[in-house]
Amino acid sequence: MKWTLACPASPISYQYDPVQTLKTSVHGAINMLGLAKRTGARIFQASTSEVYGDPSVHPQPESYWGHVNPLGIRACYDEGKRAAETLFLDYHRQHRVRIKIARIFNTYGPRMQPNDGRVVSNFIVQALAGDQITLFGEGSQTRSFCYVSDLLDGIDRLMQKPDEFTGPVNLGNPHECSIRELAEMVLEITGSKSKMEFLPLPPDDPRQRKPDITIARAELGWEPKVPIKDGLQETVSYFKYLLSA
Repeated sequence: MKWTLACPASPISYQYDPVQTLKTSVHGAINMLGLAKRTGARIFQASTSEVYGDPSVHPQPESYWGHVNPLGIRACYDEGKRAAETLFLDYHRQHRVRIKIARIFNTYGPRMQPNDGRVVSNFIVQALAGDQITLFGEGSQTRSFCYVSDLLDGIDRLMQKPDEFTGPVNLGNPHECSIRELAEMVLEITGSKSKMEFLPLPPDDPRQRKPDITIARAELGWEPKVPIKDGLQETVSYFKYLLSA
């Protein structure tokens, strides 16, 4: 079994070197699919909710083709993952490579890096340091946050399915919250007195994001179990330990 979990997922990271980000998704998929073809291995594609872009359909089912700006600053990641899905399915159809595709929605939990650049780690690190909590726009954009143990359970269930079930399948938490609500939860859990700072909204930042997990429930018997406040508590505890070491 080979796992393609190589592409940076934080906007700060993948926009730092957009050419390399796109190469990682496309060339990486080609190389690993070729290896899977030669060895007869099953191969897993860690795709992303970013394939839906700034969605006009809500929540997002796997049948939705997405609303992605192919020329924007996020396109290196969005289109790279979309191209990788195409490659996986074409290798499956043409060469019978045994594939699995999961579209992963915002995942968080212990072992995130302090400089990761994603919203959960940003808010926690800022709150623990007493710095301002930086939100973009009015903080009204929504995301659906899935705790890491729930995601891993979903991936494990997907990999146990027969070869005929290839995906893509959404793996994410259908509980939707605004970015401002997330900031308020982090402040409550940390007990921080940090204030919120509102910055201009970045280009192509999705206004909403929520998975339709009907297929995951039906085919994998899966849905997230960890409430967001419980997951945030575990994540805050990890960062407290990490930053005090």
